[in-house]
Amino acid sequence: MNLYSNKQKWKIALLLVAIVLVGLSLFVSNNIVSKVSDREKQKATQWADAIKKKLELVQLTTSIFKQLREKERQEMNVWVSATKELSKPSPLDQIPDFSFPLSIIEQNKDIPVILLEGEKNVSGSVNLDFDTSYFRKINPNYTKKELNHLFEDSLIALAKVWRLKNEPFTVEVYEGLFMTYVYDDSKEIAQLEREKDSILNDFNQELINNTDMVPVVLVEDASQKIIGSNLPAVQLDSVHLKTTLNQLKKENKPIQINFNDGKSYSLYFDDSPELKRLVYFPYIQFIIIGLFIIIGYIIFSTFRKAEQNQVWAGMAKETAHQLGTPISSLMAWVELLKAKDYDTMVTQEMEKDIYRLTKVTERFSKIGSGAKLEPGNLYLTVKGVIDYLKSRISDKIEIHITGETEIECAHNAPLMEWVIENITKNAIDAMENTGTLTITLSQAPEWAHIDIKDTGKGLLPNQFKSIFKPGFTTKKRGWGLGLSLVRRIVKDYHKGKVFVKESVINEGTTFRISIPL
Repeated sequence: MNLYSNKQKWKIALLLVAIVLVGLSLFVSNNIVSKVSDREKQKATQWADAIKKKLELVQLTTSIFKQLREKERQEMNVWVSATKELSKPSPLDQIPDFSFPLSIIEQNKDIPVILLEGEKNVSGSVNLDFDTSYFRKINPNYTKKELNHLFEDSLIALAKVWRLKNEPFTVEVYEGLFMTYVYDDSKEIAQLEREKDSILNDFNQELINNTDMVPVVLVEDASQKIIGSNLPAVQLDSVHLKTTLNQLKKENKPIQINFNDGKSYSLYFDDSPELKRLVYFPYIQFIIIGLFIIIGYIIFSTFRKAEQNQVWAGMAKETAHQLGTPISSLMAWVELLKAKDYDTMVTQEMEKDIYRLTKVTERFSKIGSGAKLEPGNLYLTVKGVIDYLKSRISDKIEIHITGETEIECAHNAPLMEWVIENITKNAIDAMENTGTLTITLSQAPEWAHIDIKDTGKGLLPNQFKSIFKPGFTTKKRGWGLGLSLVRRIVKDYHKGKVFVKESVINEGTTFRISIPL
């Protein structure tokens, strides 16, 4: 009967089922993660296409701006030529015809122009959005002269700004007098410029503020210039940019983009934080479930051991109680036989067996009520039980007690005798009533050791621990409780250790019992 073996089979079966379920869960979760990852890659690709279209629009707008500015410059050149024509001196006997240059000058309704004499003298202006009335609203107490002076200062400052955008025209009106024409973009170009800036600004804000988008960085390959990104600025500075791009490259292969401008661009992207958390979710779930299972197992195992202890104690008390009555009766019968002068050898042997039964009852009584440890000679305890067994086992079994004979340690003699007896009987059964049993006592700084070596059939390595489990037995008949009881007495009552020290198949097994000194 091998209850423990059956229980082990159930444990292995349940473990396999759990592994299959966990593996299935991980497979399904990883499949979901893979699909989400593919969708995010598609999203990144779509985002790249959107960038391409927006940048193509910006490039087209820039090209149009260039053409419009070139056209306006040509218009300015004609306009300046017309004004130059008006300033030319004419002969006194001829009336000049200024109708054509005047018509050219009047055609300029959009391009703002400031005419400077030298660098700090304003000669005139056209198509401006403000005049002295603007400054009068801000400074109502200023005089007309102060307002004109403020207006001219503003024009000079504005001319400096316009010089940076468009190259001015300088014309020599007459010898030694130069006039400079400084101009700005027309209202139409300025409006288009604002629209372009608005598109770029919306694009950048959409990229930066869109927290649902996967982390992306669009980089020009040659200059490593960042075109757009929604990553924190600290990851994109000159110190960390290379590291950031290498990390993104490890996560996903960059998407190559061509804007037909002679340059190549790469879109680096990473998985979203949600996807990364989702990848680890099955393992976290598995750990949490595992913790619950372990905690539950520990709790139920504790309750089960407590119940087993109660069962052991109850069975021991009941056994001691049940043995008490027949032992008392047997003792009375022995006394009766003695009174009738029955064979002395028979009564002596019967008294030994009654004494043995009394010892067994005492053992069960101590198991049920707790064992008191008392200092004593461990060698005498071992020798006493072996002497009793020698006359009750086969003559083909040789028993030798070797080692130290003076080992003083705290132990419960009746229970320790029971331990020696159980292991000895198992060794005798393993040797099939033929062989040698050697019991060696030794002492270490903190332990007293009892080695019980037989010449039996031996044990397999995977049985070294199993034989101490309740219900485990290698016999065809048996309950598998003897060594379990041995382990309980040594470990729980004596705070010691009992284990298989060594075993070789068909050569024998050595058990070691260690009791703390």
